[in-house]
Amino acid sequence: MANHKSALKRIRSNEVRRLRNRFQHKTTRNAIKKLRGVTDKKEAEKMFPLVVSMIDKLAKRNIIHNNKAANLKSKLAKHIASL
Repeated sequence: MANHKSALKRIRSNEVRRLRNRFQHKTTRNAIKKLRGVTDKKEAEKMFPLVVSMIDKLAKRNIIHNNKAANLKSKLAKHIASL
């Protein structure tokens, strides 16, 4: 167990960040699944900017890698174009 006050605080703050990152990542994954499940093109085009924004935020905060974010956005755009 940590002996210093700062180390104890770091443990607490890391746990808070971990839970926040997990929540944001799971929420984004659910939004992506929902977008992939949509069959109406207009509805998908409406959802697309919101999902892309979520993906960009994850990449900006280093929750996911920048290349993964680019791949996800590309595949979603391709999916919408094929509707």
